[in-house]
Amino acid sequence: MTRCRSSRVLGFGHHVPERRVGNAEIEASLGLEAGWIERRTGIRHRHWAGAGDTLSGLAAGAGAAALADAGIAPDAVGLVLLATSTPDHLLPPSAPLLAHRLGLPKTGAIDLAGACSGFLYALTLADGFVRTQEKAVLVVAANILSRRINPQERASAVVFADAAGALVLGPSRDEETGLLGIDLASDGSQYDLISVPAGGSNRPFAPDIAPQDFLMTMRDGKAVFSQAIHMMSRSAERAMARAELTAADIDRFVPHQANARIFDAVAAELGLNAAKTVRSIKDYGNSSAATIALSLSLAHQAEPFRPGEKLLLSAAGAGMTGGAVVLGMGR
Repeated sequence: MTRCRSSRVLGFGHHVPERRVGNAEIEASLGLEAGWIERRTGIRHRHWAGAGDTLSGLAAGAGAAALADAGIAPDAVGLVLLATSTPDHLLPPSAPLLAHRLGLPKTGAIDLAGACSGFLYALTLADGFVRTQEKAVLVVAANILSRRINPQERASAVVFADAAGALVLGPSRDEETGLLGIDLASDGSQYDLISVPAGGSNRPFAPDIAPQDFLMTMRDGKAVFSQAIHMMSRSAERAMARAELTAADIDRFVPHQANARIFDAVAAELGLNAAKTVRSIKDYGNSSAATIALSLSLAHQAEPFRPGEKLLLSAAGAGMTGGAVVLGMGR
């Protein structure tokens, strides 16, 4: 029997809350002039969770869509990976509940907290599982960041959003599909550029802690901007080199949708034609780990990926953590 040599994407899916929030609502609350947010971020709208929405619910919507697109039986899935910074609870993890809701109760299931690059880390782990176990993996990235926004902090209030994206990765005998080049990176010297100061084991919940300390804060937006461009660009260069490809070989660039100016700068540094960049930020904002998975699903929906296409995925975020993946399509 021929052994699995690689992985390949079997299906995509995404899901967002019904509530759609335009810039005007946020600009009015922060006293910003009309058009300020879009000029600086590229965002026009974003989706925010309603009272009845849950993280596991958003993830289940995206996961179900990806499984339906893949068209595989539940027993073909061996693992569920959920990349999120906003689980339903601090304990237990949300992935087992997600697997249960999707009718996959006998699979392994675990959360991964990798901030904005979490989807790429999950995708890398999924590829290893597929190659060694020859079973499919459901990778879901989802966040409800609207409940972690400090509405008075401009840097975070204008960009963050809620969404879920998913894909199914399965075994392949074609060495030109799946993850062709990978680079994962971190820089702990920039650890606290983006953080939720309280609520962890260092500063557990207590009555005397100010409520805003349980919300997300961006300490230095300019530093985040420059560090993200550097990390995304260098990781992308290394991932392409490991895949033995150049920028000219890339068919579509699917970056983390943190800020349009960030990923446009990365594309320019890499020498990528701007027309190759997949953009979802205008209508969906920044949902951290979910943005690349969401963008992949939306792009496939609009113009299905062709066999042989080479995609470059790149992200950077809190921690700092980052990475890049070259993904070969083989549907």
